[in-house]
Amino acid sequence: MKATAHNNTAERAGRALGRAVRALSRHDRNARSWLITQGLQPGAAQVLSLTAKLVVIGVLFYVAFWLALLAAFALFAAYAGRHADLSDIGKSEWRNGWDGYGLYRGEVRIDCGSVDNE
Repeated sequence: MKATAHNNTAERAGRALGRAVRALSRHDRNARSWLITQGLQPGAAQVLSLTAKLVVIGVLFYVAFWLALLAAFALFAAYAGRHADLSDIGKSEWRNGWDGYGLYRGEVRIDCGSVDNE
């Protein structure tokens, strides 16, 4: 006697996708037949159905494009942040400058000392 076969994840996903496609095509047929019973010509109902499908596909591509662009920007920002040279940023030093002896960052005095040049 052979043991019962167990479905793997790929097979279950394929079956679920097949059920979804069959359900969507059934809803499409029902919508077209409803449009025909409302007085629309069969060719016009088919064109309307195709137009709706193309609009949905276009919206999905639009959303996917912006999500991919956002992911690319996040990856670029992560790369730039990881490889940025931050050694000089925030480096301050005690020295004599235009405003006297004090703590300078570049050419700007950042401590709260006196600015009198005596």
